Amino acid sequence: MNRFASLLLVLFFPFLLLVDCRRNLSKDVLKMQSEFPSGGNDTVGTRWAVLIAGSAGYENYRHQADVCHAYQIMKNGGLKDENIVVFMYDDIAYNEENPRPGVIINHPQGENVYPGVPKDYVGDDVTVNNFFAALLGNKSALTGGSGKVVDSGPDDHIFVYYTDHGGPGILGMPIDQPNLYADDLVTVLKKKHASGSYKRLVFYIEACESGSIFEGLLPKDINIYATTASNSAESSWAIYCPGMFPGPTKEYDTCLGDLYSVAWMEDSDANNLRNESLKQQYHRVKKRTSDHGTYDLGSHVMQYGDVGLSKEHMFLYIGSNPANDNISFIDDNKLPSFSKAANQRDADLVYLWNKFRKSPEGSPKKHDAQKQLLDVIAHRLHVDNSMELIGKLLFGAEKGPELLRTVRPAGQVLVDNWECLKTMVRTFETHCGSLSQYGMKHMRSIANICNAGVGKETMAEVSTQACAEIPHAPYSSLRRGFSA
Repeated sequence: MNRFASLLLVLFFPFLLLVDCRRNLSKDVLKMQSEFPSGGNDTVGTRWAVLIAGSAGYENYRHQADVCHAYQIMKNGGLKDENIVVFMYDDIAYNEENPRPGVIINHPQGENVYPGVPKDYVGDDVTVNNFFAALLGNKSALTGGSGKVVDSGPDDHIFVYYTDHGGPGILGMPIDQPNLYADDLVTVLKKKHASGSYKRLVFYIEACESGSIFEGLLPKDINIYATTASNSAESSWAIYCPGMFPGPTKEYDTCLGDLYSVAWMEDSDANNLRNESLKQQYHRVKKRTSDHGTYDLGSHVMQYGDVGLSKEHMFLYIGSNPANDNISFIDDNKLPSFSKAANQRDADLVYLWNKFRKSPEGSPKKHDAQKQLLDVIAHRLHVDNSMELIGKLLFGAEKGPELLRTVRPAGQVLVDNWECLKTMVRTFETHCGSLSQYGMKHMRSIANICNAGVGKETMAEVSTQACAEIPHAPYSSLRRGFSA
């Protein structure tokens, strides 16, 4: 090698080495991106969130507290108010029974989660129609509200969170509003996908039998990943209730949160979501919600849809609190277990009992609380006994109760004909009164009546007969309306 060539080698060797290193580094980066496609940052698209509390009334305090807490997580994660659509009745913060006017908490020692929450759809504007219109970005279909919609594009990520009462195939909505049926929701999700207006969508649901909303219905190929508080045949749970540890101070008569919801939100508060995947959060929440797999006080957290999306990081959907940027992900769930929980459907009884117990003896307040409690109990007995008698009239004293309780195998949809289910609910309520949030548990019985081929006329006949024989007490809770 001559002196000139040697000089060139000396001058350019560092450059060649740098190029080679960059080439190898690029290969490593591409490999990492292949294994973890979401990466640690969001370089394209916009994050959107839709948060829904489907209940009203102080006895359901926890649902609006859940939504307000979720909003604070989105806000701390960097989402803008213009990209967060909030549905909640907004009758809790300044309710006369709230011991801290203007304050909503989701943990006994928690901060006020009410400040700043957008009032997009409140009161009677919290409807199924407005929710569907907002999700689809269809402003012309809205009735009332702020007019804010998910105006998303093909590179955007959407997070939807719903919390309320539910039943097989149905999710509740506030006072006298039609409720949300599973087939209608999945039809809207398919329509959203067909419009090409999102890249990925994640859906979290807190409700009893919430697995039935997606069981056998949600496709695996429309870029949607969903988790639910329970499977298709069990209740979800309320926590931070009076008498529990941890529980609220004595000034509170109502539960502050829901088990599944608190589990995913407290996990999000505590971790660096740039590093935590949806799958990791799912397993953490599942462990906490199931009471570490014992299910003594808990439910089966489920996942549906495109489960492969769960390897993506939470950051892509709800951002991450900058205060947590230096936290290393710890696979162990460090958040505490709960020693007690209340069945979601019994949380209103917890509230009413505490209201009665704490009222002064002989006072009008105690009399009203007692009447309200007995009224709700009587209504429950009416619904339960009416449905049991309908089953016996249709299928016989022995086969009726068994048929109404039949649960289809996992993976099968609840009912063969959703229009039949909706018609049968209307028929029952016409002759027997509102099912109410408690009566949602009987949706499986009504679905099984449809699956058995019973017609509307026959259902009307037996409902009239059954409910004429079963005492009917008025339901005084705010949560009255139910029919589709």
